[in-house]
Amino acid sequence: MIGCMKGKGALAAAVDSFLDFCRIEKGLAANSIAAYARDLAKFVSWAGAEKQAAIPGAEGVRAFIDSLYRSGLSARSIARHLTTLRNCYRFLLREGVVAADPTALLPLPRQWHSIPKYLNSEEINRLLASPDPSKPEGLRDRAMLELLYASGLRVSELCAVELSDLNLDLGVVRVMGKGRKQRLIPVGRSAAAAITQWLTAGRPLLLRGKSSPAAFVTSRGGPLTRQGFWKLLAVHGKKVGIFHNLTPHVIRHSFATHLLEGGADLRSVQTMLGHADISTTQIYTHVVRERLRKTVDQHHPRA
Repeated sequence: MIGCMKGKGALAAAVDSFLDFCRIEKGLAANSIAAYARDLAKFVSWAGAEKQAAIPGAEGVRAFIDSLYRSGLSARSIARHLTTLRNCYRFLLREGVVAADPTALLPLPRQWHSIPKYLNSEEINRLLASPDPSKPEGLRDRAMLELLYASGLRVSELCAVELSDLNLDLGVVRVMGKGRKQRLIPVGRSAAAAITQWLTAGRPLLLRGKSSPAAFVTSRGGPLTRQGFWKLLAVHGKKVGIFHNLTPHVIRHSFATHLLEGGADLRSVQTMLGHADISTTQIYTHVVRERLRKTVDQHHPRA
């Protein structure tokens, strides 16, 4: 199989096979596949410019990573490229396209893990109160913001919520996360009330008799897109004086941070966020450390 892949277009064909595998067999989300495709397109372009006749081996991969360093990319971006290459080469090795994995011994760049940005409770309350409840769009925006803060969903998960995913009597929402893994997340009374108001008083006015499985729709009847939610979030943020770096992920970070500040354990937060690995959730350990410090100060006799 290796022989038939060599020559012009070998790497591009291998990349196409890997992306098909991610799409069909692994069932990765469209955003994840698009990110893989962007990183690998850069690799294919570099290999073509370097006139690599076959799929690059260890020397070629190292040369590509060196070119990323020289281009001034951040350590985080280079680590992402390397992770993409590792996943691709592991697939190619499994399929017999390459004889060895040239990424196996390449170390990831050392990264500094910055503390996630998050809003305090007063800022969250101002943001949630921003949408105008006299307009159907305002009811929708309030419901989406409430659900985002109540559940810590990714923005793609939020926009993909369908009516059948909501069980407000039980207070849960069903979410399809990365890798097509389902999880059930509790929804608090405030978010449930905002969603109920949107479904009964706002959504029918926007749909005007049209039908849609999506929970959060536009006046055209389709689901609100990720880009559309980013825009409305920016509008509401500016309205209440939160101008800088307000993204859906900031609300997700706020959800996790406030849970931990309230005493939740890291494993529970990992489950609700849909993190496959606890190490991803450990970016929030600054909150746990602060809570431990306060506990010692309050309760240790020699603190």
